Amino acid sequence: MAAKRAAKKSKGLASKPKGKLGILTPGMGAVATTFIAGVMAINKGLANPVGSLTQMGRMRIGKRTNSKKLPKMDQVVPLQDLKKVVFGGWDIFKDNMYEAAVHADVLEPALLSKLKAPLSKIKPMKAVFDKNYVKKLNGTHVKKAKNKMDLAKAVMADIKKFKKTNNCDRLVMVWCGSTEIYIEEAAVHKTIAAFEKGLEKNSKLIAPSMIYAYAAIKMGIPYANGAPNLSCDVPALVELAKQTGAPIAGKDFKTGQTLMKTILAPGFKARALGIEGWFSTNILGNRDGEVLDDPDNFKTKEVSKLGVLEQILEPELYPELYKDFYHKVRINYYPPRGDNKEGWDNIDIKGWLDYPMQIKVDFLCRDSILAAPIVLDLAIFLDLAKRAGMSGIQEWLSFYLKSPQAPEGRYPIHDIFKQLAKLENTLRYIGGHELINHLGQDYEE
Repeated sequence: MAAKRAAKKSKGLASKPKGKLGILTPGMGAVATTFIAGVMAINKGLANPVGSLTQMGRMRIGKRTNSKKLPKMDQVVPLQDLKKVVFGGWDIFKDNMYEAAVHADVLEPALLSKLKAPLSKIKPMKAVFDKNYVKKLNGTHVKKAKNKMDLAKAVMADIKKFKKTNNCDRLVMVWCGSTEIYIEEAAVHKTIAAFEKGLEKNSKLIAPSMIYAYAAIKMGIPYANGAPNLSCDVPALVELAKQTGAPIAGKDFKTGQTLMKTILAPGFKARALGIEGWFSTNILGNRDGEVLDDPDNFKTKEVSKLGVLEQILEPELYPELYKDFYHKVRINYYPPRGDNKEGWDNIDIKGWLDYPMQIKVDFLCRDSILAAPIVLDLAIFLDLAKRAGMSGIQEWLSFYLKSPQAPEGRYPIHDIFKQLAKLENTLRYIGGHELINHLGQDYEE
């Protein structure tokens, strides 16, 4: 019996991808156009998919005695071929993807000119938008309906039409829209019935991102949230995802400054180095920067950013090292910088005998360049999860997110190295391979 179970498991959990995968993005601005144009460039052999684990990542299978057994991830699990991916989405402006990419000013004109024809064919559907949630933007390409339930039904109609028109076998949705105003979980978010009633009654606590999440999840479509909005991170939508078999992940793409924190902080903690304070400031000039210039929208992002160090350092367990450490985050809108964000950190640490030291980090990054491969990996991995029969919160995808969604009763993990270990072990599990637990010479060595 055990042999039969082992044989069955060795075949893996996920079926092979068949046909086309449609990737839908609510929000088709800088991040989405950089992602879409990037995939097209990669498919044409014009560039490399740097930053994408699904395309370039390798991982160990089996014991360390075999130094060559480090296959690429698509050899471990069956991933969708990028040449069989199509794109669509919604935006509050009607510019096609070529026009939007030129306006975003992330990619070089010479590259975009080579992709003009296919990019121009992708035109956004009218968006679900409410200025009350993103005060700095004025949407002109917007759906109208009597209530939020009708808006959700309109999004579902768009999805069905897109799937049929593009002859897609499967779909996945990744939120690439703006940060919405800060909303705390309330009674309307607790149950599916309460949430659906809230849609019908136009509850102010249901933001546009939640409408997209509801539409996708209701149809059993995998959904990822790339902004710090609540979106799918409420009990009602988690339960709905389990009922419809939809894998979900959120929230907030882990790109610049927070990426650095999740790399550096685990190292300080591993060496038992203390931290007195961590001051972070950012300047950026893209649409995200303009949106975050509003205090209500910034608070949503601030909460996402501030929780990272608290969880990694666990000051309640290490009071001598981290008790009362000061953590400050600022974001400043600076139009001349465009999408080229600068994240500056001052870290006051302490070593042996409490002697003080300082570390300065100045990360001159490109926000959408860092986000684009995250969109790709989340889409490809969520499709894999769906084919593997996995539903609800996909905690193994925390690797890509600033404020990871975790099951009720569990705290999220922010340490990027622990996140990667979980991601790789999940892929081993899906692929029918032995998990790596670093226990014992016979197992590990």
